[in-house]
Amino acid sequence: MRSSHIHRLVAAALFLAIALVLPFLTGQIPEIGNMLCPMHIPVLLCGFFCGWPWGLAIGFIAPLLRSVLFGMPAMFPQAVSMAFELACYGAVSGFLYAVLPKKKTFIYVSLIGAMILGRLVWGAARFVFAGFDASAFGISAFWAGAVTSAIPGILLQIILIPLLVMAVHKGRFAAKA
Repeated sequence: MRSSHIHRLVAAALFLAIALVLPFLTGQIPEIGNMLCPMHIPVLLCGFFCGWPWGLAIGFIAPLLRSVLFGMPAMFPQAVSMAFELACYGAVSGFLYAVLPKKKTFIYVSLIGAMILGRLVWGAARFVFAGFDASAFGISAFWAGAVTSAIPGILLQIILIPLLVMAVHKGRFAAKA
């Protein structure tokens, strides 16, 4: 039992490190980095593999730590809004994956549920930080930031994450046999 906790701790630390480093690969061209949402992938995977508490913690810490260490994203309102968004991603993906059957369909349900709720949390945070002013952050700004500009990242997540989860899931059963 203790080794399971240690494995989760080490895996969560690895996902945090990936969340900090991955944006460097896409950040050379900010438009591409923003479209691919590179920090989202390790946080979602952390939820799936380490569980919702670790996914929540890594999701909340990653954008704030990256802002402090590297100055990107800007702390307010970007990193703070992302902290709530990514915490939701990690928590929801981990929770749904734990409670739903371990079937391919439910991996997608867990992922898409986390992605939708996380984007709604991001929008709510941005709206609150804009002082509840719809002219400063309204539905069109939400739609552009949460959906339109992120379509490549959304597609990447929907393709890549279930494949990785299924591969690891299959590997766990193969190792036990």
